[in-house]
Amino acid sequence: MQLYRTMHSWHWISAAICLAALLLFCITGITLNHAGVIGAKPDVTTATAQLPDELRPALAGEHEAGPLPDPLADWIEDHFDIETDAATIEWSDQELYLSAPGPGRDAWVSIDRTSGAAKFESTDRGWIAYFNDLHKGRNTGVVWTIFIDVVAAACVFFSLTGLVLLWIQARQRTSTWPLVTLGIGVLVFLMIVFAH
Repeated sequence: MQLYRTMHSWHWISAAICLAALLLFCITGITLNHAGVIGAKPDVTTATAQLPDELRPALAGEHEAGPLPDPLADWIEDHFDIETDAATIEWSDQELYLSAPGPGRDAWVSIDRTSGAAKFESTDRGWIAYFNDLHKGRNTGVVWTIFIDVVAAACVFFSLTGLVLLWIQARQRTSTWPLVTLGIGVLVFLMIVFAH
């Protein structure tokens, strides 16, 4: 009886912890499975600007990976909707290129190293794409990735405590193990026959 009470408490606590996230991941699982049917029109924003002459020396010389000079980063952030701290920075002989994708969106800035001409483009794919990217952990950062792992661990714990509760109650409910076996059998059948 003590084991039952302990498992019951742990089962509902793990359910409470992962309830909202589990609902989110279940709903976005459906939207991901039917992404081709759910239409979305991306909202594309473009802009251009000319880098001031006093900042042009920041584009000259050899550059390797690392943060941008502060005045250049400030100018980019002031003129375009992009955070340079979170952007991937690439230097080539012709241009400085910043890419800052996020969940449900992409954004980039390109600055010609010779002329100082800057181009910006941002693509917002909408709320469904945002939530789908959260589901996949795409461009969401380290904190969200850790959150997904914690929710996954809570779901595993929820399932295991549920299994212990099934084992405890199986004596009173004779259909317990046939139903568990059916659930496993359906999963294995679908994997082998339809998902190869």
